[in-house]
Amino acid sequence: MSDNNDFFYNNENAFIVICKKINYFALVIIYHFMQKYILTIYPEFTSTKVAVYQIRKQIFLCNVKHPIEDLGKYKKITDQVPYRLELILSELKYAGFEADSFEIVVGRGGLLKPLPGGVYQVNKQMLKDTQTPFAEHESNLGCILAFEIAQKAGKNVPAIIVDPACVDEMDEIAKMSGLPELPRKSILHTINQRTKARNFARELGKEYNEINVIVAHLDKGISVGAHKQGKIIDVNNGLIGDGPMTTERSGSIPAGDLVDLCFSGQHSKGEILAKLKFAGGVFAYIGTNNIKEIEKRISENDKQAELALSAVAYQVAKEIGGLSTVLEGNVDGILITGEQAYSDFLIKEITKRVKHLGMIRVYPGDDQMESFALHGYMVLNNEIEVKEYV
Repeated sequence: MSDNNDFFYNNENAFIVICKKINYFALVIIYHFMQKYILTIYPEFTSTKVAVYQIRKQIFLCNVKHPIEDLGKYKKITDQVPYRLELILSELKYAGFEADSFEIVVGRGGLLKPLPGGVYQVNKQMLKDTQTPFAEHESNLGCILAFEIAQKAGKNVPAIIVDPACVDEMDEIAKMSGLPELPRKSILHTINQRTKARNFARELGKEYNEINVIVAHLDKGISVGAHKQGKIIDVNNGLIGDGPMTTERSGSIPAGDLVDLCFSGQHSKGEILAKLKFAGGVFAYIGTNNIKEIEKRISENDKQAELALSAVAYQVAKEIGGLSTVLEGNVDGILITGEQAYSDFLIKEITKRVKHLGMIRVYPGDDQMESFALHGYMVLNNEIEVKEYV
């Protein structure tokens, strides 16, 4: 037996230990790369939803609460970033996730300049535009929070947004309002509308760009969009401006009377905007925007509550009917989604008015976090284009 063979023979146990250690470290390295996660962030008015996905499976979800008394300390919504960021990182750390755990961070898109749908990398221009947005809104925090956490995660970790509320694919004719200086604007629940439309297309055995659908997203904000072969060619401004009244937003109101109200001397500009966005709709009539409370009152024979919520359904149905003409009657389906799609009252009242227009599907709730994670996964696998925000 050679000297080399004698070495391995006499040190067999040591050799096995070395091999095992090599395999152990290899496994540690492999495990480390397997444990890279996708972080999704969805800021809302008094909370921030945070979810962690491993590949496409959700492994952590929390809703970080922000009391009104805390938020009241900040003059602008974007001033809340350090406060929200600290709480988010604290919750993640408590759950065992450090900032460098994440391979990509996906944030809620805000009210930026109008742009086509898709995935956008957060850049300096986008961050700058959040300081002078179309409107003050908590969605503007999404890209900032995503960027801040991605920076902490590592220099090669991207921060992205997906189909923000400002997606504008409207036909030019749909933007005509009657006053050139006041064009109609596209503000909608883009990501949830598109997700539900894609799901419906799969049910039909088709691609999203092969179908025509009308999607109504029902929540405290309501947006109703006409999706024609992959583009949202007409939609109401779901934040402020037009469309159905909601449980707290006024929707379309008589223009002349609004002018009189503005110049009555009774309200400041801020107060008028608050009435349109937060204190209009059902709230203005019965003093609550809580859908469960409204339905409870209806069950107790509160006629004013019934009339107010019926008006929401009436106006949503009217919007759906109008968009059916935009699609020239070629409607593959009418999809109703959002948190208020859980309301049997609303679904019944809407359905009875639009059932003659086509197939109706109800998809309660929203899949926005899941859709964020899916797009993050596709970006990591080079399956989807990442657009530059300019």
